[in-house]
Amino acid sequence: MNTLAHTGPGPWVLLFPLVWAAAIAGIVTVARRAGWRRGRGRSDGPAGDSPLTLLGHRFAAGEIDEDEYWRRLTVLEEQFGRRPDTGGKRA
Repeated sequence: MNTLAHTGPGPWVLLFPLVWAAAIAGIVTVARRAGWRRGRGRSDGPAGDSPLTLLGHRFAAGEIDEDEYWRRLTVLEEQFGRRPDTGGKRA
C-alpha cells in the first residue's frame, strides 16, 4: 500500500511558466538587437529615408527625368562624401 498522499503538483509547477517566459523574452531581445523586427540589416547602402534613397524613388516613380536624377545625385554624393558608383553611370 502506498502511504504517500498526492496533494497536487506542488509549488515548483510555477517554475515552468517562468522558464518559458524568460526563454521567449530572451529570444525576442536577441532578435530585436539583431535588427530582425525593424527590418534593418547591416548593409552599406543608404538608409530607407536618406536623400539618396528618396531621389531614387522619385526617379523610379517618374517624377524626375534622367538628367535631373544624375545632376541631383552628383550634388548629394558631394554633400555626403560618397564616391559615385561607376557601374550604372551613363557615358
